[in-house]
Amino acid sequence: MDMSMVSAALAMQASSTQMQIATTIQASNARMERDTVQTLLGIGQGAPSLANVGAGVGGNINVTA
Repeated sequence: MDMSMVSAALAMQASSTQMQIATTIQASNARMERDTVQTLLGIGQGAPSLANVGAGVGGNINVTA
């Protein structure tokens, strides 16, 4: 096989791997965004919504008690 063919095949394989990784990361980010919105809206957790609370609410929680 010609070395340019080998080089091209390796480049295509590397590109495919990079695309798979990018797709996985993008899907993970989408799930994180969805979970964040659901947490703020209190969907499915039985907790009240945090969407309308003031800035900084819940930032300083005393977990020693």
